[in-house]
Amino acid sequence: MSTDQELFAAGLAIYQKIVRENLMFHREVYGKLHDILVREAPKQFRFLDVACGTASSSAAALIGTDIGRYIGIDISTQSLDVAKQALAMLPCPVELRCQNFADAIDQWSEPVDVVWVGMSLHHLPSAEKLPFMQRIRAILPRNGLFLIWEPTLLEDEDRAAWLDRFTAIRTEWSALTDEEFAAVDTHIRAADYPESKADWAALGNSAGFGRMEELYMMASRMGRVYKYQN
Repeated sequence: MSTDQELFAAGLAIYQKIVRENLMFHREVYGKLHDILVREAPKQFRFLDVACGTASSSAAALIGTDIGRYIGIDISTQSLDVAKQALAMLPCPVELRCQNFADAIDQWSEPVDVVWVGMSLHHLPSAEKLPFMQRIRAILPRNGLFLIWEPTLLEDEDRAAWLDRFTAIRTEWSALTDEEFAAVDTHIRAADYPESKADWAALGNSAGFGRMEELYMMASRMGRVYKYQN
């Protein structure tokens, strides 16, 4: 029987391989995040990284920006231990909190300027996404930025078809072994609840955001980056 630590280590190793091989287009996504922060974030902005994980991609994206404070939330203590090293390069105070991200946002009362959610909001069922986004809207100032990178259904596609579309990209993920890809596929089928672009827009509108803009679509068309503003 594998221990929790062994299971985490195996999962982290797969994730790091995915990032290293750019299978999910982390370089393009976080390059886009960097560009938006440079162009649109206020001076000395306070950055909230929701479900930050190891924060390695976020740390790289934040270098060269005018960040004033970083706060990362993740439920995994092991991930946060790795994140401490990645974030040490930032020229600002860094705070890491071990907590379920939905619970953390539900209780949030501190001012932030930018909220980033990278591939995590989709773990909430549709009925729970709206209250989460409403809370984000409430904690951001009028000129704040809410940025998400999330799985997105194609037009007229349902969850089952999206899941099958992911399974079909196996040949494009040749850097992973069959066992590693099966682990990712199993996780996605158990935990991913993507929305269509129209639904992501409707959620933002219902949450009180004035507009949503699509910033980037992954070449695989499995996910997209959106920007919400008041």
